Amino acid sequence: MILYEYPFNERIRTYLRLEHLFGRLGQLLARDAPLDHHFALITIFEVMDVTSRADLKSEVLKDLEKQKAHIGAYRGNPAISEASLDAILTQLDDAFQKLNQQLGKPGHELTDNEWLMSIRSRAVIPGGTCGFDLPAYHAWQQGQPAARRADLQAWAASLAPMAQAITLLLQILRDSGKPQKVMATAGQFQQTLPQGRTFQLLRLRIDESMQLIPEISGNRLMASVRLMRQDADGKLHIAREDAPFEMALCA
Repeated sequence: MILYEYPFNERIRTYLRLEHLFGRLGQLLARDAPLDHHFALITIFEVMDVTSRADLKSEVLKDLEKQKAHIGAYRGNPAISEASLDAILTQLDDAFQKLNQQLGKPGHELTDNEWLMSIRSRAVIPGGTCGFDLPAYHAWQQGQPAARRADLQAWAASLAPMAQAITLLLQILRDSGKPQKVMATAGQFQQTLPQGRTFQLLRLRIDESMQLIPEISGNRLMASVRLMRQDADGKLHIAREDAPFEMALCA
C-alpha cells in the first residue's frame, strides 16, 4: 500500500515539509559518504529557510498548548487510560518547554558562522560548491566520516526542538483519523465533510499493484479524489475504472 497525505491548510503543509526534511536529514547523517554529508548540510539550510517565517515558532507553541488542553480534558474519563494520558501530556510539555526556551528561530546561531554561510550562499548556484570555489569546504569533506558527522550533529542540534514538536503534533493529528474503505467510481470520489468539524489532513492508502496515482483536493466543505494512470510518455490520464482505497480524515 502506498500512503498519500493531503494537508487542508498552509500550517499543516509547512509541518509536513519540515517532517520530510527532518526525515531526510536523519537518513543522511547516518551514512559515511562525503556526498551524503554534503546533502545533509544542504538539508539543514533548507530547514532554516522553511523555519525563517517569524510566526512559525509561535504557531507551533500555540498548537502544543491547544493539544495539552484538549487531551487534558479527557482526565477522569473511565474509557481513557490515565497512564497513556500522562505519557502524551508529558511529551507535549517537554516539547513545549524545549521549543519555548530556545532563543530566536531554529538554526539562527548558525547564521553567525561565516564559513557555513559562505557555503549556503554558494549552494544556491548550480555547481557552486565545487572544490575550486570553496577549498575549505572541500577539505572538510575529505575528513573522517565521524568528524563530519559530529559537526553536522552540532549544527543540527538547534533544529531538534522544532523537530520534536512537529513530530509529536503530526503524530497526534494522524492518530485522530479513523481509516475507512471507500470506492472511487469511474476514477472519481467525493465526500462531503461534516459541518462543525475542521479537518486538517487527509490520508489515503492505495494498493501499489493498481498503479493508480491519486490527485487530491479539498476544502472545509468537501474532499475530492481523482485517480490517474501514468502512460509510457509520463503523462497522467484519468483512470476510468472503479477502484477501492482507504481514506482517513484527521481533525
